[in-house]
Amino acid sequence: MTTNLGCHVLDVVDPIQGVPIPTSLFYPTDATPRPERFEPFTLDVAVDGKIVGASLPLVLVSHGTGSSPWLFRDLGAHLARAGFVVAMVRHPGNNRGDDALAFTVANLENRPRHVKLVIDAALAEKFVGPHLEPTKIGVIGHSIGAYTALAVAGGRPTAGASETKEGVQRAVDVVHDPRVAALVLLAPAAGWYMNDGALSNVEVPILLRSGDRDDITQAIHGDIIERGVRGRVDRKIVANAGHFSFFSPYPAALKSPTLAPSHDPPGFDRAAYQATLGDEVTAFFRETLR
Repeated sequence: MTTNLGCHVLDVVDPIQGVPIPTSLFYPTDATPRPERFEPFTLDVAVDGKIVGASLPLVLVSHGTGSSPWLFRDLGAHLARAGFVVAMVRHPGNNRGDDALAFTVANLENRPRHVKLVIDAALAEKFVGPHLEPTKIGVIGHSIGAYTALAVAGGRPTAGASETKEGVQRAVDVVHDPRVAALVLLAPAAGWYMNDGALSNVEVPILLRSGDRDDITQAIHGDIIERGVRGRVDRKIVANAGHFSFFSPYPAALKSPTLAPSHDPPGFDRAAYQATLGDEVTAFFRETLR
């Protein structure tokens, strides 16, 4: 099996926001990798190396609020080496370099549209498109990224009063994409789907993982999803894991006592769990994106 990691920058623009959607694609390659920087992190990749394989599944990663796709670099690389094309999407207006739209209706509307636009761009692009199978598309979402994945798959969210200019709850106008066939939800945030029937149109299979020490998105979020969707849900509570325990480990030089995403509850081995998570997600997508 091919073990090298290729990387290609995908050109995507959101016509509504009028800004690029920064997206890098990971994929399997035989080309020789070299160290490359992705924000503060380093990965060995072959930039624009030849893609190996045909009819490859496409998986998109939707990060959490004010966060970054590169916190899922190990999971993305694991999937790519296993024969997937993985779109690492940086949501404009809600990432750690530009978080101006956090906690707004605009952000809730934008995020699902970003995913659909990236799918469109990947399938249409000459470099990667011919290697993709349009019926094999999945989405991984962490925290509000899980909200995003559920919206794309048919969810009908409602914005909270604090998120609207009027100060009252209202339905969020989101785009759906029937091409999405499976979801992986990590430490999901699902408060926007509390209304009856909000998730009744979500019929795709879901792998859901939460941490039992998560003090940001507690178990109720998983309950909302499990009760609301019509597709099957493979749900597990990961012992001793916190909200950020699904991230790739931070290099020692980047850890800080005040940087919560770089730490886990005492006794949790994030590096060891990455292998487990990668294997579970790979097996799930191999089964559901056939």
